[in-house]
Order: sequence, then C-alpha cells, then structure tokens
Amino acid sequence: MPALLDPKNDFVFKRLFAGAPHLLAALINAVRSGEAPVEVVEVLNPRIDAAALTGQFIVLDVLARDAAGQLFNIEMQVRRHADWPLRSAYYLARTLANQLESGEDYAQLKPVIGIHLMDFELFEQAQAHWCFELRDRHHSAVVLTASLQLHLIELPKADRLRPAGQAAVLADWIAYFEHWQEDTIMNAITHAPVRQALQQLQALSADEEAQRLAFVRERALRDENSE
Repeated sequence: MPALLDPKNDFVFKRLFAGAPHLLAALINAVRSGEAPVEVVEVLNPRIDAAALTGQFIVLDVLARDAAGQLFNIEMQVRRHADWPLRSAYYLARTLANQLESGEDYAQLKPVIGIHLMDFELFEQAQAHWCFELRDRHHSAVVLTASLQLHLIELPKADRLRPAGQAAVLADWIAYFEHWQEDTIMNAITHAPVRQALQQLQALSADEEAQRLAFVRERALRDENSE
C-alpha cells in the first residue's frame, strides 16, 4: 500500500472534501456542534487548476452552499503569513458582498461562515477553537448580525487539548488531520464520517496523478516559505 498523502496538504484537502459533500457537511457540523446541523447541497468551486498549484499565495479553499443558502468557506492553512488575519477577514467579507448585484436588496444576503483549519498556533491563550462574530464589546450576547462568522482551529494546540464531550466528534477530525499515518490512533476512531474520510484518503493516495500533484503543491509551498 502506498504511503498516505497528507490531508493537510491543501490540494489533498480540497480533492477529498470538494468531491464528497457529505463528508464536508460532517466536518462543518463537527466544528459548529452548537448550531443546527447543515446539509451541503453544492460545492461552488470543485475544480482545481493544476497550473495554479505552483503559484505563490494561491489558496485552495472549498466554497459550499447549504440547503438554506448559507455559504461556507473552508480552508486548510499550513503556513502563517504576516497579514493572514487581514486576508481572512477580507475574503470572508468579499464572499458576503459578492452575493449581490447592483440594485439588489440587502435582505437577499445569506450568512457567510468561514472555517479555517490551521497547522500552526496563532494565539497564546490555552484555547484552540475560536469563533469570531460581530458582537458588542461590552454586551457579548448582543449580536449585530449573523451574516459573518469565522471559526479558527489551531490544529497542533487542539490535538494537545483533546476536546471532549460535545466536541468529541471534532476531536476525531483533529486526530485525522494530525495522526492520519498512525494506525493505532486511526483504528480507535469509530465516527463513521472520519472513517470514510480515511478510506477516501487511502484511495486518493493510490492515484499516481494525485501523488504527483500533491508533491508539486508541497514543493511550491516549500519554495514559497523559503522566499
């Protein structure tokens, strides 16, 4: 059996989840365990341009829409850019604004939810899952609008903290991204979507073209970091 590709490689991540909306929905629902579960009905950007894999600062995100029209932008981030928080806020706001044509009513806007899985630690606090919304500074229960929401998950820190209880399913996904090569840990996971994601990863890893493109992407990211 060939060595498994790294699911944190953003090319591999997009191939896995853009082609399996039910697994994408399971990941979204694990991150947003306190919210009503969603069903992904459409991945809006499923294609991957092979020529773009070598480009600098290319983001291979997954943009999806659920049955209620909400938009979800899911990214795997393996490197920390100096202006990363600004870039994240910009793309989230642009996704919201791009829903309307000139003259259309603001009431047509659907919420935009960002989910960024980060293979680095961004904050010093002992917390790994962050959810940013437009709330009042002094009265956090008062929300201006639910139109923008950004979840950040620091994978290395989350792996150390090992969420429990309601977040146990999210812990299984974190283990998948952090320990995909470790049979003992993977065999202990019983959550069906994570096990399916592992099977998808095994199948993708056996594809020679996918192996080549994953290597191309990994090399481009290393070159980008070097520069």
